[in-house]
Amino acid sequence: MKYIFKITILFAFLFSFQSKAQLDTLNYLKQFEMNKANYIGQPFSKLLQDMTQIQPKTVWSLPIRSNKKMVRYSDFSFCEKKHSFYNAITLSIEWQTDIPINQTNALGVPNHFFFTNAEKTFYGNKIVKDIMVYR
Repeated sequence: MKYIFKITILFAFLFSFQSKAQLDTLNYLKQFEMNKANYIGQPFSKLLQDMTQIQPKTVWSLPIRSNKKMVRYSDFSFCEKKHSFYNAITLSIEWQTDIPINQTNALGVPNHFFFTNAEKTFYGNKIVKDIMVYR
């Protein structure tokens, strides 16, 4: 019985630590959303440069419903890839100009959608139209 109690306490501690870290990340990224006027019309590299505390871990580009060959939004996740679909903290960027999906897939698929230096260079010169942070 003591063993089960100790394990329960350990899991509660780990969960509270992870929740606090996620809350800190969410609050940090919300600052960029609140100050999005500084980034709209600017290259994405400016936003990345100002993110000194944390950088995206994965990037997922979403095709437009009416034109599956173009991407209007990219979602940048700030958690490990295995958790990126479940309650992840996400920075969603709407691009000024739609991007051909074959270009985003040419980087994303070989890199398993991790946000590498190649993606940083590729997305860095794209112009931001809007920013949204959500969980």
